[in-house]
Amino acid sequence: MSGSELGPPSPLRWQQPATAVLFDLDGTLADTAGDLGGALNRLRADRGLAPLPLDVLRPYASAGARGLIGIGLDIAPGHPEFDDLRAAFLAHYDACLAETTALFDGMAELLDALEARGLKWGVVTNKPHRFTLPVLRGLGLETRSATNISGDTTAHAKPHPLPLLTAAQALGVAPETVLYVGDDLRDIQAAQAAKMPSAAAAWGYIGHNGDIASWGADVIARHPLDVLACLR
Repeated sequence: MSGSELGPPSPLRWQQPATAVLFDLDGTLADTAGDLGGALNRLRADRGLAPLPLDVLRPYASAGARGLIGIGLDIAPGHPEFDDLRAAFLAHYDACLAETTALFDGMAELLDALEARGLKWGVVTNKPHRFTLPVLRGLGLETRSATNISGDTTAHAKPHPLPLLTAAQALGVAPETVLYVGDDLRDIQAAQAAKMPSAAAAWGYIGHNGDIASWGADVIARHPLDVLACLR
């Protein structure tokens, strides 16, 4: 399968009917950029720097501390200051993680439709566990999500396939019957490595890792409800 052009996707050629949908969290299930950007701007303030506009930070929100510290302070993993800055960023985020975060338009309706079809759904994110559950709780989804796999749940984070495989195992379904939806290249890479169909979420924080059409996703979904067209 190959990625489609932007627009309503066609149903995937499932060898078996779909059993579940897994979502990335930041930039896919929920719009968390305001709170993540707020944490980055608090970090900039600590260093005497002016805040950056959210539209500058938004494309990097799916990359978490790595992406935001990179764009906000021009410091990458491996830099002597990075680990301390990451710890400070996460401390700031811990204080503001539910201030503006909300589901993307259409996502609540998508989750209702999946449940009405009897399909399981869950979350696989690289966000640390200590943030994942409070965010889901704030969205009213903690008990609805059938599985929640965070960046530190397994020995490897995405783009390694282990988080997705662990989620499928927790759901009791075969990976090839699960659709993974994400807005970052590493989401699609993880799905490919897990032999799991993938949908690239064009409504998310696209822009920092190349043209979405080049990622190799099985489909590109413009809107959350487009995900329903991918299922059989």
